[in-house]
Amino acid sequence: MSDSTYTQLLDLACGAFLLAAVVVLWRRDLASIVRVFAFQGLALMAIATLLGLHEHRWDLLAVAAGIGVLRAGVLPFLMRRALAASGETRETQPLVNVAASLLTAAALTLLAYAVSRPLVELDPSPATRALPVGLAVVLIGFFILVTRRRALSQVVGFLLLDNGITAVAFLAASGVPLIVELGVSFDVLLAVLVLHILTTRMRAAFGRTDIDDLRELRD
Repeated sequence: MSDSTYTQLLDLACGAFLLAAVVVLWRRDLASIVRVFAFQGLALMAIATLLGLHEHRWDLLAVAAGIGVLRAGVLPFLMRRALAASGETRETQPLVNVAASLLTAAALTLLAYAVSRPLVELDPSPATRALPVGLAVVLIGFFILVTRRRALSQVVGFLLLDNGITAVAFLAASGVPLIVELGVSFDVLLAVLVLHILTTRMRAAFGRTDIDDLRELRD
């Protein structure tokens, strides 16, 4: 693979990775949000695969395969099961409307590019120049986590945040050791299973999965 082809494909994968986060912010249909999250998992797998092929590292290719199985297969499958169990179809009451959310995503992306500029200038390369994309997804994931009220939407926000952190690790330091990635992936899988149980119990107790209902437990 030539350097030019590698750069173009890496930019394409990073663009798809960031676009998926923005689309999750835009969409209200929960089933569509899960499908877009699976697509982002494929984009993250493509980033890791391209880095592995460019650097001739088989460990990165193994990590990329694991990312594809977990983040584009297992996690979306578990979220679809949770969605079917909850019986809900839409994020009906976000704390911030769509227009303001998209403007905030644009502002967070600009902030990510401004903050990461010194890091990019230390070692300019196709991977480090794409570093702001991973940081922007971290910020957008955190924004979704604090502005959505449905449990499943907050799970997706948490997973977007984790995807962004993983992308930053790949782009800044050519990935993490396989054992570390397996440990993090296991933690993420465990968190999703716990949240799946939580949403099922909330649905049984309150008839919906609005996080605000948890305040009744405190009262």
